[in-house]
Amino acid sequence: MKKSYSIVSVILLIAVIAFTQCRSKRTAQPPPGETRVEVLCSGPDFWTDNQYFRANSVAESRNQANSKRMALSNARAELAGQIETTVKSVIDNYIQDVTVGNRSEFNQRYEGMSREVINQRLAGTRVICEDLVRTSEGMYKTYIAIELSGEDIVNAMNQRIAADERLRLDYDYEKFKDTFNQEMEQMQKNRGY
Repeated sequence: MKKSYSIVSVILLIAVIAFTQCRSKRTAQPPPGETRVEVLCSGPDFWTDNQYFRANSVAESRNQANSKRMALSNARAELAGQIETTVKSVIDNYIQDVTVGNRSEFNQRYEGMSREVINQRLAGTRVICEDLVRTSEGMYKTYIAIELSGEDIVNAMNQRIAADERLRLDYDYEKFKDTFNQEMEQMQKNRGY
């Protein structure tokens, strides 16, 4: 009976230590002289994942409308950069996987088309979080997060490529979509969740 009591005690002690360590990591206090800052419309719920490109921003102005306009503009610029980087990587990987005549021309046409698609699709972004605060100095501060579906980007690229006679010759939609989805998965893995 003593052995089973000791084993239970050890298991219970290990569980308490593990719980305490996990809990302490979540509630770690900042070093002396520093204060934790909560950024609205930010964090893992607002990160790009394998379905959506997401970006967030904050802007401050004496004018409420300007505050929102600047925050939205900054978030769209960040989103455009993410999408452009991802699409460039997809194009590079896709071109390596398919047989095309003139790779340089093919690459240039794809990249030019992707910039046009990104600029057009940014108008379709969706605001997923918006918070407005007024600072002690009387300034308006807008926190905003936006998203755009990765599927919307792939579909728009497909429509543009299908309309281009030269690109259509060497184009395989399923392969392009698969390459795009792999890039989105990799982006999510790089985030660590």
